[in-house]
Amino acid sequence: MALTKNTLSFIGFENDYEESNLVLFGAPFDGTTSFRPGTRFGPMHMRNDSYGLETYSPYMDMDLEDYKLYDYGDLDFPFGNTKKVLDMIKDFSSKVVKANKIPLMIGGEHLVTLPAVESLYDKYKDLHIIHFDAHTDLRVDYMGEKLSHATVIRRTWDFLGDNKIHQFGIRSGLKEEFKWAKEHTNLNKFDFTNLDNTVESLKGKPVYVTIDLDILDPSVFCGTGTIEPGGVTFKELIDAIVLLKDLNIVGADVVELSPHYDQSGMSTAVACKVLRELTLSILSK
Repeated sequence: MALTKNTLSFIGFENDYEESNLVLFGAPFDGTTSFRPGTRFGPMHMRNDSYGLETYSPYMDMDLEDYKLYDYGDLDFPFGNTKKVLDMIKDFSSKVVKANKIPLMIGGEHLVTLPAVESLYDKYKDLHIIHFDAHTDLRVDYMGEKLSHATVIRRTWDFLGDNKIHQFGIRSGLKEEFKWAKEHTNLNKFDFTNLDNTVESLKGKPVYVTIDLDILDPSVFCGTGTIEPGGVTFKELIDAIVLLKDLNIVGADVVELSPHYDQSGMSTAVACKVLRELTLSILSK
C-alpha cells in the first residue's frame, strides 16, 4: 500500500506502512453538514500546520518520533454520493484492521466515524465507543436522512446496542435525544465527569474513541461548522485524552475542523495538538 498523491505527512508520521502499527488517513467529506460546510479541508490544513508543532508531548512525556507511524494521506471521494464515500472509508479502514494495525482518521464531518466503527465491529463484537462532543448526534434522522452527522452515534447504536456508547461534554441536542440516551447510552452532560469511572470499567475491552472538536468552547476552537458556547477548555480535553491511556484503543478519529472559519489558524493548531495527544495516548498501552 503506497502513499496517495497527497505526499505531505502529518509530522512524526513519516514511516513506511509495513513497519508501522498505527495508520493515519484523511476523510475529507462534509456532504451532510447541516449548517456551515468546510470540514473537507480539515485534513489538508492539519498536515500543513502540523510542522509548527513539536513531536514531543510534555503532557504525556512521549514523542511521536519514538514510534513507527504512517500517514496514508487522504482518500479520494466522489462528490454527491454519501453511500459510496462511507463504503470507501469502511473498505480502507477494514484493510488496516485486517493487517493488525490501528486506524486513526482525520475528518471531515462526524458521519465519517460510522464506517470506521463498522470496520472495527467486524473484528471486535464487544466494541465500545467513547464519544467527546458538544452534540448528542442521536437523531433517528435529520430532515428525513438517516445518514447524517447529526445521526452518526445513533447509527452506531443500531449494531452496537445498549451500554456500549459513552458520551461526554454533550450540551446540545433535541429533548427527545437526551430522553432516549437515558435508557440507551451513558451520556454525561457538559464536561468529563465520570470519565475516570468509565475508563476503569472499560479496561481490557476494545474501545473506539471519536473526538468532535466542537466539544471545546468556541473561545478556544471557533473553526467548526456548528459552534456551541459553554464547552470545555483545551487543558480539560487534553487531561481527558491522557486519562484514556490505559485503555485498549483499537481505532479513533478527530473530526469537524473547518479551518477557514478561524483565520488566525488557532483552531487548526488546537486540532493538531489534540491529534498528537490522542496518538500518544493510543500508543502508551
